[in-house]
Amino acid sequence: MTSEHATEAYVWMWLPQALSPIVVGKMALSGQQYHFTYGQRYRTRLDAMPLSPVELPLTARTFSPTGLHDMPACLRDASPDAWGRRLIDYQMPQLNPNELDYLLLSGSDRIGALDFQASATEYVPRDAEAVELEVIDSFATMLEQQRPISKKLLPILLHGTSVGGARPKCLLEKEGKPYIAKFSLSSDHHALVKTEYIAMRLAAKVGLDVAPVLLTKSAGRDILLVERFDRVITQEGVHRKHMLSVLSLLGLHEMEARYASYLNLAHLIRQRFDHPRQLLRELFGRLVFNILIGNNDDHARNHAAFWDGQCLRLTPAYDLSPQLRMGYESTQAMRIAGVQGNASTLVNVLSVCAAFLLQTEEARQRIVQQIEMLEQQWPEICGEARLSQQEQSRLWGSVIKSDYCLQGFKH
Repeated sequence: MTSEHATEAYVWMWLPQALSPIVVGKMALSGQQYHFTYGQRYRTRLDAMPLSPVELPLTARTFSPTGLHDMPACLRDASPDAWGRRLIDYQMPQLNPNELDYLLLSGSDRIGALDFQASATEYVPRDAEAVELEVIDSFATMLEQQRPISKKLLPILLHGTSVGGARPKCLLEKEGKPYIAKFSLSSDHHALVKTEYIAMRLAAKVGLDVAPVLLTKSAGRDILLVERFDRVITQEGVHRKHMLSVLSLLGLHEMEARYASYLNLAHLIRQRFDHPRQLLRELFGRLVFNILIGNNDDHARNHAAFWDGQCLRLTPAYDLSPQLRMGYESTQAMRIAGVQGNASTLVNVLSVCAAFLLQTEEARQRIVQQIEMLEQQWPEICGEARLSQQEQSRLWGSVIKSDYCLQGFKH
């Protein structure tokens, strides 16, 4: 890259079961918007699939952004978020990157099955060597002390720029499996890494489909390893799975995220997803769990679906983390639209159970089962994480299984 802004980028994609990417189309800057066109050669392939079944049907026309969007939402899904942009801005301080610059400068091992290249004929991955746990501690120390990022570390960490989110993270492999690594900082107000581990483990215990996690340490620093579910390791190589955020599936811009609701998603599942009844029960379980553990950061980018050209299905749950709050009351980032509006209460969730094709009593029993499992598994999972008694007391009853979420619910 030079100091000049990019005006076009070619979209490359790993089709289902493919071991290498192919060119799908081109995104070009016109004015303040980024327009997308499928390549003719791609459209004529027998295995060609639309990048999004709701936004970019497989046609010859050029797609222009609508509403508040400056690019197709499904392509924005693959763009780096706050953390990745911070690293790129540091590396290229003279550039003031536009959206195409961020796509072309971020790592190629991004979430999902897309990548972006300056060439339509030659694919050059922007990946560095695998990150070691010891490197994470060195890098985190630089962040904590607000020191410039080492030029040696920056290329290694840049390949994790597009895994999403605002907190520092990177990619690594452990025993042949790919992981996203999240690490603790001295500025953390509480044991964020441990509590996310606990929440993810509890989600598995209550029967939800959730990404497997490991908790480890390096130089005394807690590190959460979240196994990547967008990669399939085979003897032949690695397959990438295409993903779409619920935000893009609902056609919403980040500024409109507050309009996303669980009822919108439930309706979309009934309309377009494979095995909708099973997925609706899973989604209901995730909503209940988010409320029980005090995770109100359940915005529409923290929900996603796999898309293989034939059907949509929910990805495993991820980014489940109890959120400490100042007041007694709480609301969810993604609206519930129940009898109590967006209040994070079990009574409110129960009032919308019909949208998930559940009868009231069945829904109530599912909630009770989660409560009982949380009570049973809480001590053991906290022991796994070595969460201090002080931290446990800080969470239980005020954030996890809070009095507020239980009010009015009979069980």
